[in-house]
Amino acid sequence: MNFESIPVMLTPLKSNGAVDYEVLSRLTEFYISTGSTGLFTNCLSGEMFELSEQERLDVTRAVVAQVNGRQQVVATGTFGYDQDKQIEFIKKIYDTGVSGVIINSNQLAYESQTDDEWKSNADKIIKGTDGIDLGVYECPVPYKRLLTPEVTKWLGETGRFKFVKDTSCDLEDIKLKLKAVEGTPLGIYNANIATGLSSIKEGAKGFASTSSNFYPEFINYFSESTDLDSSEVNRLNAFITVFDTLIHVCYPVSAKYFLKKRGMNIDMFTRTKVDAFTYQNYVKFDQLYYVFEELAEEYGIEVYKW
Repeated sequence: MNFESIPVMLTPLKSNGAVDYEVLSRLTEFYISTGSTGLFTNCLSGEMFELSEQERLDVTRAVVAQVNGRQQVVATGTFGYDQDKQIEFIKKIYDTGVSGVIINSNQLAYESQTDDEWKSNADKIIKGTDGIDLGVYECPVPYKRLLTPEVTKWLGETGRFKFVKDTSCDLEDIKLKLKAVEGTPLGIYNANIATGLSSIKEGAKGFASTSSNFYPEFINYFSESTDLDSSEVNRLNAFITVFDTLIHVCYPVSAKYFLKKRGMNIDMFTRTKVDAFTYQNYVKFDQLYYVFEELAEEYGIEVYKW
């Protein structure tokens, strides 16, 4: 059963805080070689709120150039609550060569505003960005604004939205959204591993998960499996569901450390404020890496080598 895997890309940084474009190039190849069908750059995993506007454009442009047409790339285009400025930046990010631009659901209205106000602001974006494919990310920062099935249906019926990264972590909510977008070009991509396979069986288009920054080969294993109800698939899914409770600790530092364990020359520096990566964290992720290697060998999954 094939489905799409859209990794939420890290932004490699040097120890002085500057973007490391050489490592970004290698990281892009890592995602492609391990089974991605598209890439989501300039996202929360990529520390988008900590990047300058020029860095957001430069990082996106670098990824598009490295991909060189092999698959689609999307990137975030909304920062702040001024719709005119959002429209201006959406056009700028689109001009880097991406196939679509993602709107943060929490950047179209304040937390206290209604869904009707949200839709009104989204309509301004639609009218101001004619010809640009759009998507929505239910980004949890600065607050999480989940789309209702009604709003999701409205987005699908505009014909302009092709992508929703769902972060509800609720299969019943996802099922309602899937029902709402039937017959529209809008696809639902699940960020949550625990509900991931179940949502695929219900019709979700794919994954857009942080797990792809640790072991994307496992996600690809699911995509290539002919029976998502097999005992082997369910067993591996159970393992990575448990892993998911750990990998968010000190993220994205945890992801960068895990990639270092895997052999990538990536610095662990982050601009995002996270708790200190303690000795216990090192021990836990060393053990996670050990289990990752053991499972890959047991399942005959070829892992990427640098």
